This record gives sequence, C-alpha cells and structure tokens, in this order.
Amino acid sequence: MNIGIEAINAYGGQTSLDIRTLFKARGLDLERFANLLMEKKAVGLPCEDPVTNAVNAAKPLIDQLSETDKNSIEVLITATESGLDFGKSLSTYVHDYLGLSRQCRLIEVKQACYAGTAALQLAAGFVASHPFPNTKALVIATDTARGAAKQTYAEPSQGTGAVAMLISRQPDILALDFGANGLYSYEVMDTCRPRADIETGDLDLSLLSYLDCLEGAFQAYTARVDGADFQSTFDYLAFHTPFAGMVKGAHRKMMRANGKRLPPNEIEADFQHRMGPSLTHCVQVGNVYSATVYLALCGLIDQAIIEQPRRVGLFSYGSGCSSEFYSGIVTAASKAKLSQMKIGQKLANRHELSMAEYDPILDLNMEWLFGVQDKVMDVEPYAAIYEKQLQGQGLLVLKAIEHFHRVYEWS
Repeated sequence: MNIGIEAINAYGGQTSLDIRTLFKARGLDLERFANLLMEKKAVGLPCEDPVTNAVNAAKPLIDQLSETDKNSIEVLITATESGLDFGKSLSTYVHDYLGLSRQCRLIEVKQACYAGTAALQLAAGFVASHPFPNTKALVIATDTARGAAKQTYAEPSQGTGAVAMLISRQPDILALDFGANGLYSYEVMDTCRPRADIETGDLDLSLLSYLDCLEGAFQAYTARVDGADFQSTFDYLAFHTPFAGMVKGAHRKMMRANGKRLPPNEIEADFQHRMGPSLTHCVQVGNVYSATVYLALCGLIDQAIIEQPRRVGLFSYGSGCSSEFYSGIVTAASKAKLSQMKIGQKLANRHELSMAEYDPILDLNMEWLFGVQDKVMDVEPYAAIYEKQLQGQGLLVLKAIEHFHRVYEWS
C-alpha cells in the first residue's frame, strides 16, 4: 500500500545558543561536552509557543496546496508534551490560523517524544482506510523547553520547534513500509513533566530505557519482516535524537548485538555513512521531543546521497515509555522536494544569542507557561531580536492571553 509522507517541513525557531558557550557559562564539565556531539540549541522567544511553532512549520506546506487539496485534509493531529490546556488541544488553534476546512477532525496525542510517531501512524491508518483517494491528514509534532532544566546537564540538549507532515497516498517524501512495525513499550519513570515548570527524571535510567527499547523494538520488527538485518537491510538510519552522542552509542550497541563482530573503525564508518546525515539538523536544534525523529529524517534527506530509492530504518522513543522501529523508502524526488523548504538555510539565519541575552529570555519564558489567565505580550525586552528575526516576516507570534484564551497575530 503506497502511503506515507507527502510533504514535510521543520521550524527551528528564530534564535539559537552555542552549546560550548553554555557549558562554559554554567561551569559544566567540558569532557561531557564532547560526548554530546551537539553544536547549537534552538531557543524559543516568549512570543513563541507550541502553537506558533506548529503553524510556522506547517504554513509553507499548506501554502503550496490548491484549494481542493487543502480541503482534502480531513484530520489534523498535533503531537506534543507541551500542551496549553487540560482539555483544549493545540490543534484547534493551529486549524484556525492555517485556515483549514471546518470539515476536519481535530485531535491531539501525548506520549512524550513518541507522540509524533503515534500521530503519524494514526494518520496513515486513517488515510489507508478512507474511501476517497485524495484524502490527506496533517500531523504536526510541536514542543518547547521553557527553561525548566536550567543549570543541569539536560539544559544543553533541550530545543524548541516543530515538524509538520502531510500524510497521503502520494508519499513523495517517505513511502512507509506498511505493516513493517516493531513495537516495544512498558511503564518506567525515566523522565516526566509533573508540573508546567518542572522537567525531571533519571537521565541514566532514560538512556538505559532508550537502549532497551531500541533492541526490543528492532527484535519485534524482525519478527514481522523476514530476513531483516540491522546492518544490511537499511541504507540509512534516522533515530530519535535527544543528543547526537546518545544516538552514536545506540548505533554502536546495535552493530555489536545484531551485526558481525566488526572492529571499532568499521562501526564508526558505518555510523558516519548511514546515520551521520540524519544528525545534520539535530545538532543545530537539540531535542525537540515529539518532532525530533522527523527532524532527523529531514536532515537525512537533505544531506544524504539519494540517487535511487533507499530504505530508511527509523526508531522512535518516548519516555514513560513507548517505542517503535519502522521503515520506509526515500528517493531522489524526496530530496528535490524537501530542498524547497530550505531548512538548513533558515537554521543558519537564526540570531545567535549571547549568555547575556539567553538568561533573561529563559526567565521571561517562565512567565508564559500553562495556566496563565490574562497577560499581554511585551517584546520590548528583546526588541532588537524581534525586529531582526520576526518583524515583517509573516510568522505567527503570541500577542496576549485573555481569560486563558491565547491570541496570536502575524509578525
């Protein structure tokens, strides 16, 4: 069955921070910096939130559609662990500002960083079962770190942004290997957000859970896909990437567990060839939670050599925990279509923050968490950045909150 991602785009915010600069300013151990394999992290401004990230990721895709195709979007699924209301989903705001048809289902899913994949698979199943061939689904994974892990080793990896995907029977970006899914889930308290101002957990346990789920999900994949082999079945790999160093360790573990007994230099060469391209954007943005595996997919398509159809093995993990190993096909057409989004160029054009700019922004962000009742946005504290990055750019920004209702405007 030919179903998958028709179009995709990533939004990585308007500002970034150099990770080495952060390590030095926080007095963190620089020996651990090398293990992260991170370069920059995306930082959200107070006027950016999960809704603005979602809309700014999706709008370039929607603007390319004809009115008929736009009206063929019959379900919009937002995936996030950065919700703004216990009942009302982000999808309602997103639907409004994208100007989608009212003949559309609006829902939201939550399961930590796995939620984007849950949404993708729900959307793919919806499209597959629908009697009208032009039916489409819009999936947007959108998340943000507001500064709750300040002064910890989690802070350098926390990013912000969104990835939007149009799901249809015209999978120009990624044709899913329908039915080739390995699932592995169980209850564990590795990381959590028990309050809007807290993100906490056991980082070592989270790493072990990730590795355990990768192995378990891949074994489940091989049980469904005869002859599947980690080393030879997939031309490229794209994994959920909390930080690039974690993915490198996961790749090494899988090569040792599922491949031949290869020397370290051959494992490193395989990592650079099959997985290195997927890190292209992730090392510039950081962990965008439910969007991260799809940011990795964007990096892979943008950076890898794809002159003929190539199979990609994907791994999605969400703390708590739920995971899935699945696969799909990318082509030269995938690369040509994604290049129109200019993701790398947009990331390069972000404003690079100094620590003197970064810390006040974190403090301001904490004023706009879940549960704010009435508040008007004041951009004056970061006016120079706003004018440089947002003014006149036609991006969605938060304007105010009126009796818990969020009000947005175009910059």
